[in-house]
Amino acid sequence: MAVASGTEKTTLDGDAGPIEMLVDRPKGDPLGIAVVGHPHPLLGGSATHKVPHQLAKALVARGYLAVRPNFRGVEGSGGAHDQGRGEAQDMLAVIAHLRASHPGLPLALAGFSFGAFVMTHVAAALVAQSVPIRHLVLAGTPYGVVKGHRSYDTPAVPADCLVVHGEHDERAQLAALFDWARPQALPVVVVPGADHFFTGKLPLLVRIVGGYLDRPGSGTTV
Repeated sequence: MAVASGTEKTTLDGDAGPIEMLVDRPKGDPLGIAVVGHPHPLLGGSATHKVPHQLAKALVARGYLAVRPNFRGVEGSGGAHDQGRGEAQDMLAVIAHLRASHPGLPLALAGFSFGAFVMTHVAAALVAQSVPIRHLVLAGTPYGVVKGHRSYDTPAVPADCLVVHGEHDERAQLAALFDWARPQALPVVVVPGADHFFTGKLPLLVRIVGGYLDRPGSGTTV
């Protein structure tokens, strides 16, 4: 699939082979670093998918260097699908590389669908390491048993994150997401009429994400 104009493609050595990354840079020096996760690779998901692409654009517009890695076995990334475990380890390797390359810059995480599930595990690992997270954006997050009989053990997340979900999500049911959010007293922003892929609702999703990123004092810093 073609890479958008201005997007760089690079690789990083990972435990299962190369991690291919699509990199979008802001104008001027970066004000932060961001990693964005894509939907399920066994269902055709990749870093060029429209939702992670739009999430990355929202971050770049606010001065973030946005990186969209391809998960294991996708495009130029080595290895094979690992149900989120190896993928989370690869994302932590990408984050460690970015933090070393851009010391002192705030970190943002974002993910859609399977990518959101991976980012919940990444966030949990970073919190355990006392690594600050400025923003955490989760869209279409799966929880429990979903369509196709896949099961997601989605962990709790920091309180000040953004969780967005489509009202008519046919893959990750909204009721299941509330079962996950309720014990955490975690607010969920529901997009009326939206399906799993936010078809026809992407501009609204981008506005919601932008409002969260622009909020004074927002962030999940630990």
